[in-house]
Amino acid sequence: MSDVMTDRRPRAEHGGTPLPVSLRQARLPRWTPGALALVSAALGTGIGLVGGLDSRIQWGLIAALLFISGTFALAAGVEGARQAKDRLATSLVWIAFLLAVVPLASLLWETVARGTTVLDGFFLSHSMGTLPDALPGGGIYHAIIGTLEQVGLATLIAAPLGLLTAVYLVEYGRGRLAKVVTFFVDVMTGIPSIVAGLFILSVWILILGFGPSGFAGSMALAILMMPVVVRSTEEMLKLVPNELREASLALGVPKWRTILKVVLPTSIGGITTGVMLAIARITGETAPVLLLVWGAKTINGNPFEGAQQSLPLYVFQQWQQGSDASYDRAWSAALVLIAFVMILNLVARGIARWKAPKTGR
Repeated sequence: MSDVMTDRRPRAEHGGTPLPVSLRQARLPRWTPGALALVSAALGTGIGLVGGLDSRIQWGLIAALLFISGTFALAAGVEGARQAKDRLATSLVWIAFLLAVVPLASLLWETVARGTTVLDGFFLSHSMGTLPDALPGGGIYHAIIGTLEQVGLATLIAAPLGLLTAVYLVEYGRGRLAKVVTFFVDVMTGIPSIVAGLFILSVWILILGFGPSGFAGSMALAILMMPVVVRSTEEMLKLVPNELREASLALGVPKWRTILKVVLPTSIGGITTGVMLAIARITGETAPVLLLVWGAKTINGNPFEGAQQSLPLYVFQQWQQGSDASYDRAWSAALVLIAFVMILNLVARGIARWKAPKTGR
């Protein structure tokens, strides 16, 4: 058997020593995907111009199809069918990533380009006052104050309730009550914002007789924020290893203190991130604020009395006016709102990194 196998190997011309058999498969160069992407983009642009296609989205789709088919054909011819399927899947993933990023990048570019027209110190430090919406000037200082107060009150209401609810569901909830709470949290996750606003409107304003205020809007925003906090906190608490709880309980530490000193510090990074995501979720809500806060052109620093303004409502109202000056103010306010949410996320990451448990080497 050994001789037969040896005879089947390739022989040298002047001897009987078997030639070494190469186990390395042919591979495409590393620069192939980049070069193919450039060629596909050029071909897609050329086909779009020759074919009279006005939309650049169509050019991009043609280039994407050329890139996918070209990658598969080259890989199948050089590397084999198995590697070609792998490169095909990789190409589809990259195309899907670009399809998700392009609209976001386009939105940010448009907002920055049009939002910087009137964005300056005067715009950030003045309110609309008695200025007509059709005239240039004015600012968003009153909207910034209203947004900070309304979102802050909503966070003070929803964050502790959501955190305590998640702790109950993970650490104590074992019976029918826990199932009921979980069910209603899932239902609240899908509640439209207008429904939360109508609920507070009917109870707080129509039944109890209170007028519009920033606090009324905060209660509606808290309803929207609470299920997000509960779900994110619940998932973070479930990731804490049970060994940490068992070790603390074995030392005689009460369960409430174990939760306070072991479980929560271990998951504080994820909890903080979840709270910040919930804040970002409610910061851009317009419908509850429109129903409960009503909007104001002047500064109102008291969220418990009188109409207030907020950034999303300001954007809506300025865009509704339809003049060039109001359009510029709407784009600038939208840019400030995006920056506000971005700052919140950066602060959340900093707090999560600061409060994360230190690990040894």
